[in-house]
Amino acid sequence: MNSIPVMELHSSTEINTKTVNTTCPYCGVGCGVTARVAETALGQKVTVEGDISHPSNFGKLCIKGSNLADTLGLETRVLEPMIGRKASRQAASWDTAISGIADKFQQCIDQHGRGSIAFYVSGQLLTEDYYAVNKFVKGYLGTANIDTNSRLCMSSAVAAHKRAFGEDLVPASYEDFEQADMVVLVGSNTAWCHPVLYQRIMQAKERRGLFVIVIDPRFTSTCEAADLHLPILPGQDVALFNGLLQYLVQNGYADQDFVAQQTQGLEQALACSASEASMQAVAERTGISLEKLDQFFKAFAQTGKVMTLFSMGVNQSSRGVDKANSIINCHLLTGKIGKPGAAPFSMTGQPNAMGGREVGGLANMLASHLELENPQHRQLVQDFWGSPHIASQAGLKAVDLFQAVESGQIKAIWIMATNPVVSLPDADQVKRALERCEFVVVSDICQDTDTTQYADVLLPALGWGEKDGTVTNSERRISRQRAFLDAPAEAKADWWAVSQVAKKLGFSGFDFAGSHEIFLEHARLSACQNAELAKRGETPDFRYFNLQGLSDLSLQEYSAFEPMQWPVWHKSQKDAEVARLFENGRFSHAGGRANFIATIAENPVHAVSGEYPLILNTGRIRDQWHTMSRTGLSANLSIHRAEPYCEIHPHDALKYGVKDGELVEVRSAWGLCVLRVQVSDNIRRGQVFAPIHWNDQVASDARIGKVVNPAVDAVSGEPEFKHTPVMVQPFYTQWQGVLYVRQGFEAQVQPGIQKAVWWTRVTAAKAVRYELADRQKFSAATQQLQALLPFTDESFEWLNVEDQTAHISHSVVLQDGHLIASLYIAPKALLPDRDWVASLFKRERLSAMHRKALLAGQAMSMNSSEGPLVCSCFKVGKNRIINTIKEQKISHEKQVTACLKAGGNCGSCLPEIRGLIKACQAECAE
Repeated sequence: MNSIPVMELHSSTEINTKTVNTTCPYCGVGCGVTARVAETALGQKVTVEGDISHPSNFGKLCIKGSNLADTLGLETRVLEPMIGRKASRQAASWDTAISGIADKFQQCIDQHGRGSIAFYVSGQLLTEDYYAVNKFVKGYLGTANIDTNSRLCMSSAVAAHKRAFGEDLVPASYEDFEQADMVVLVGSNTAWCHPVLYQRIMQAKERRGLFVIVIDPRFTSTCEAADLHLPILPGQDVALFNGLLQYLVQNGYADQDFVAQQTQGLEQALACSASEASMQAVAERTGISLEKLDQFFKAFAQTGKVMTLFSMGVNQSSRGVDKANSIINCHLLTGKIGKPGAAPFSMTGQPNAMGGREVGGLANMLASHLELENPQHRQLVQDFWGSPHIASQAGLKAVDLFQAVESGQIKAIWIMATNPVVSLPDADQVKRALERCEFVVVSDICQDTDTTQYADVLLPALGWGEKDGTVTNSERRISRQRAFLDAPAEAKADWWAVSQVAKKLGFSGFDFAGSHEIFLEHARLSACQNAELAKRGETPDFRYFNLQGLSDLSLQEYSAFEPMQWPVWHKSQKDAEVARLFENGRFSHAGGRANFIATIAENPVHAVSGEYPLILNTGRIRDQWHTMSRTGLSANLSIHRAEPYCEIHPHDALKYGVKDGELVEVRSAWGLCVLRVQVSDNIRRGQVFAPIHWNDQVASDARIGKVVNPAVDAVSGEPEFKHTPVMVQPFYTQWQGVLYVRQGFEAQVQPGIQKAVWWTRVTAAKAVRYELADRQKFSAATQQLQALLPFTDESFEWLNVEDQTAHISHSVVLQDGHLIASLYIAPKALLPDRDWVASLFKRERLSAMHRKALLAGQAMSMNSSEGPLVCSCFKVGKNRIINTIKEQKISHEKQVTACLKAGGNCGSCLPEIRGLIKACQAECAE
């Protein structure tokens, strides 16, 4: 169990303490969290740890979850409704804001029709919020123009599930990974993106000898403990799994009884995959050696219990649905489904992506797994809601939706809990769309994001710790997200804001007293024409998604609700959860059979060219989340990877004239950004990797989304985030520098920062750090200093040293003995150790020696330099870990933990520690 207290809002003697079990708001693992709020004489003190009783994590939290309390401050929050775009924004009452939204929506309907209004929502919403907004849009406004940022991460898996199973289902549970004999991780850096589940897999590997295979173009942290890594060429997953399908048939590994009795469509699937009938053809197409292909195919064929986890590397593709179906086909052929330790498993990226699917959150879905384009299903939902209008056709998917906004087809859009100007592909197109849109409403917790600046109405939403409702994780487990903090100022629940607009428009059906009532309505709809006999497949409209047993929960029972997997047919089902689907061989298609889906191996839509010769792959890093509006507030989460960067192979770096640690311009046909280069053997030649998180609030030019191509899967509409043709070239500057400013003073340096050609903002414990670079000559740096550090009154003490010949300029600003700011301009190799400078801001007063060291830009002793941070929990750096490995002749990560504590709390750094051990062993063997 995690025991590190993460943040104290105030510290003093505790007067009263309350403990609340809730759920983490980050990834799809859905970890249970225990929050403790202590009332003190000075205010509240909040600490966070893992909930030992939650069956998804049993008390473990990753580094992001462990630092949740760091994100609870109100400094960046929007706390009251605001009217007008950023330059002229003014506070308003809720009644004014609600009336304005309702009036504009009615005007759009009257003048342009129901399709002129759109919503873009988020997997950050609770299920109750999601349900209310979908009911309002699809059942009352009468349009399906509501999509979600989950379109960007799991809509391909949704479509694949529906094609294969007849319903959007993840058939297994996390415990199946512990019961499996082999786990295949496809397109998933699980160690960084879903760390707690990854640790469960690693523990099973240690206990039972679980065989782990990773299929990924990059050698990621997930590969460190893998038994086999298949470095597949980007976009070639269908070829790989079509080849596996052919191998299984050719070598007699098909489960003939299962295929004959419970599936259909195999012949067509085999016909369409015939070009992958030889292993040589698969090797040529995928870039994987024959030896590794043979090892993988044999292992899959000869192992009875196989779990195949697939995630963004599969879904985020112009062929994402076929990729997922090609994986499912192999499980269906061998009957590796509906059994302990055997299933294909789609791992979602967000905490409530599954809950959003339950309520029809996507533009082509209805609530409760019903079909929007099925007239009987539409009538069922409309009758249940008693709604005046119901959407009759699929709405616009995310990328198409914002193109319709730019073209003027959409006149009004309401964006909730997401930041599309950063997260969508071709992100500058989204910016243009919002600039031109007649009416933009944004509900958010942050006042300043790349998206909120375009809001005509900005609504203050509740954040984690204040919201109350449910979420559903990737194993179909419904958990309560409970409030343990009071709502700040005028912030309101998203379901409440939507309901108020609905009532202002004259609609009934939105008189919800709280999330409890919404949940009950959601549960009752799931059971409508889907009664108890559906469990055995005895009704024509059979759906596994069924919450019949939860449809009459009392408020007390809802408040005390313990995590539970659906379907829930009986209220007494708590003791007999349905952890695994399809054990009875029943699928959700009308005939009860699963479908093999014919998949054809095709190349990504956009190919590399002479102008754009490299393939850009984007994804997450370990310590940050989405667009950093939450995790960016935590100093602990800002150290491991502090700057926006890109990885490139050493041969490509040499070929394109870029150097490790320098700045590089990454350009595509859609846009460009500037990143710090990391030269790495972990990426194949011809490829570039860049994280998705940085935005215009924390960096001058690092929104990778504006570089990503807008191609989408023809079935799911999910964008191609893993394959964008790009070119790279050096980004030349005359000087680089680093500036630290004590928190509370940073607003005074912002005008100067904006003048620099390149900058990145990094949160530190007591200060804000800016990495800087500019193209003006060093001789002009003195003027630049004055622009950056306008601390000119007599209360500030300045220390300066400048060497024009060496191109070095150091400035230190003090006030009453406290370090206020320090700025260094120098050749990159002579810039000071960042962690050392940051540590001096924690001191109450600086000694004379500290002042001299600060001015010199060099610590008094560099022998104790930690190097780049590896363990964020215990602040252990790479250099100390390497030295300990060598001195102690360490061969296992547990020995590092015993010596340094590193890896002993959340465990997120263990894969990196394993890599350092391997590197040290290889060095000693030379």
